[in-house]
Amino acid sequence: MRLRQAWLIATLVALLWAPLSAAAQQTKRPQRIGFLHSSFVPNTPPVAGLKAGLKAEGLEEGRDVTLDIRFTRGDPRATPTAAAALVKAGVELIFTADEEASRVTKAATRTIPIVFTRVGDPVAAGLVAAIAHPGGNVTGVSSLDTELVPKRLEILKAIYPALRRVWAVYHAEDLSSLAAARKAREVAPLLKLEVLARSVRTPEELVGYLKAVRPGDGLLAPPSVAMNIPGLILDLELMSRVPAVFDRAFWVQAGATVSYGSDDHAEGVQAARLVAKILRGARPRDLPVEGANKIELTINLKTAKSLGVAIPPEILVRADRVIQ
Repeated sequence: MRLRQAWLIATLVALLWAPLSAAAQQTKRPQRIGFLHSSFVPNTPPVAGLKAGLKAEGLEEGRDVTLDIRFTRGDPRATPTAAAALVKAGVELIFTADEEASRVTKAATRTIPIVFTRVGDPVAAGLVAAIAHPGGNVTGVSSLDTELVPKRLEILKAIYPALRRVWAVYHAEDLSSLAAARKAREVAPLLKLEVLARSVRTPEELVGYLKAVRPGDGLLAPPSVAMNIPGLILDLELMSRVPAVFDRAFWVQAGATVSYGSDDHAEGVQAARLVAKILRGARPRDLPVEGANKIELTINLKTAKSLGVAIPPEILVRADRVIQ
């Protein structure tokens, strides 16, 4: 009798617990992901990539996760406020899409996990101790800007054989671009080029250096949109026919002649796997920084034709995307 009573009690408990457990699962609060970037609109390719990557990991927006997106329109002064707001909002993780946002967010919190994309050199930027062992609360996907600089210069030189001098103008707090400029100066002699690396903090400094560009010079656009430096370089290319190479296809779609670098959307998808692991219990310090999986050479033939530039066949055949 006692065994029968115990079995009946266990059965009743199981029957009562099942609907309660299901209800608890249905009412589970979605995990909140903060997103900080310096672009001019909220929904950028890294945002779309993160959403697609999370969905592929089985994390549905609205059901499992929610996104709190903050963007600063290229204004470095707005970044600390945006990062502090995300920390105060109590998000479970912060996703960043450039070096400036990543560094400021790291300074704002030592406990909330941070996953970055669009960082050219995370070690040089001080975000992680080492690629294989990040340490701390930060990991992510590197866009490999330092490693890709020699190829960018090689492509620019192939398109403009008469090129002899290249300006690398970047925001002074963009440490990845500093590392890339040093790499450019290191490899320049092999391409018979001179590289002038110039950091700027004010619009006046930026305008002064860009005014110093002379016929026969070229420009190596930085990855950061701080002070809209890439946008001004694009204007110079289109209005003054200054040779330039960019790091992302976005600028070629906007009218630039050539870019060579990682794909923003693909970086977001790739980083989403790290985000999913952290939300499921992994620690950022134990997840090695990954290099971008997708590198693209993009050419705008329409712009090249309008500028009277002939793209060498050996460059054109290597292009991943050609805009007619």
